[in-house]
Amino acid sequence: MNSSVDPWQQRRFDEDRPRRHDQRSPYHRDKGRVLHSAAFRRLQSKTQVLGVGMNDFYRTRLTHSIEAAQIGTGLNAQLRSKHPEIAPLLDDQLIEALCLAHDIGHPPFGHGGEIALNYMMREHGGFEGNGQTFRILTQLEPYTQHYGMNLSRRSLLGVLKYPVCHGSVAKPQQHPPAVNFRQLKASDWQPAKALFDEDSAILDWVLAPLCSDDRQQFQCVTDTPGANGHLRARHRSLDCSIMELADDIAYSVHDLEDAIVLGIVHPDSWDNEVQQALKQGPSPYQDSEMARISADLFCKEQYRRKDAIGTLVNGLVCAVTLKAQPDLQNPLLAQRAVLEPDYQALLKLLKRFVLHNVVKKPEVQLLEFKGQQMVMELFEAFASDPERLLPRITGQIWQQHTAAGHSGSRVIADYISGLTDDFAARLHENLFSATSGNLFELQSRL
Repeated sequence: MNSSVDPWQQRRFDEDRPRRHDQRSPYHRDKGRVLHSAAFRRLQSKTQVLGVGMNDFYRTRLTHSIEAAQIGTGLNAQLRSKHPEIAPLLDDQLIEALCLAHDIGHPPFGHGGEIALNYMMREHGGFEGNGQTFRILTQLEPYTQHYGMNLSRRSLLGVLKYPVCHGSVAKPQQHPPAVNFRQLKASDWQPAKALFDEDSAILDWVLAPLCSDDRQQFQCVTDTPGANGHLRARHRSLDCSIMELADDIAYSVHDLEDAIVLGIVHPDSWDNEVQQALKQGPSPYQDSEMARISADLFCKEQYRRKDAIGTLVNGLVCAVTLKAQPDLQNPLLAQRAVLEPDYQALLKLLKRFVLHNVVKKPEVQLLEFKGQQMVMELFEAFASDPERLLPRITGQIWQQHTAAGHSGSRVIADYISGLTDDFAARLHENLFSATSGNLFELQSRL
């Protein structure tokens, strides 16, 4: 590898692929690799909050990721204006790449699929969507033979929402396996937020330019477990904090818009849980301003609702600022993007409202439960006879892993997590329904 290159622009594999007259920066090239990947395209048929196929209006993980990328560049613009001293560190192509890539590791059927795979992998290192994103970027996506998309080191640092491995944060297994899949309690099997232990060598490569003190501090974890029983990483890079903030804004505001349009949330709930809370606590808006925004959100005229959504997004984006991380010295780690306190309170309130009134709604949870069951049954089927049932190429990878003394379960998790909602449902039907359709329709994917 060329040692004269900025270490944060280096790639694990020196491709030596000269492109004539290519004027793109390394981060522009990274964005292109994400944008043109099969993993990114599959997001068009993966659940964001509401199940794919319920309506043709609302967001999928693909449209959510595109919206997050647009918000990310808006956050960059604000930070350049407010903090010109860090302007040289901010790169729009990089932030777009991170926002486009941040969800590609999430399995079919949203959180239900993640719980299902974490349960099935309980004795093999667990499963978590962000950890799977890292695997896709660094190993699984076939842009290269062995190095995934072979992104630059800084792009990989930027997707590390949790720069620690599973073994350092996961609680010991406290719950016995469910008697059967239908009795699995999702809250008992929340995943630890971490990379997988078998990917630690790649994490070491990403963090190699950091001094020992920075690396130790960057990877420190909380002193006490969270509500799910796991410890959690304390820090993330500046780039990652911008991406994560863009993700939160896109999730809390745009998914709220979907829920309003589909009639899932109603003005009374909004008034009781959001407007009243803003009247009683910190709020960036006067009561009259919030009343107008609320009226526009729930009115029949679409242009008024779009204006209200735009007002909320703009307010949140314009409220971004920086917070020092004094224990860290590297410029990419020493500060993180945060919102001003009143807007941070608003964002927290919106996220809680969407979680309570949309994500946790019984009708949505029924669909999540159904997807959870399908994923566990698919995993059980493939694990019962991998050489017989796995697609040919995946079966060969499974054989290579087991021949090397590794568990083949991670290969099965890699395969299932890459399925779209639609494909997973059709595959489940073909495996378990006596009256299902044509198996050869799946041949191109198998």
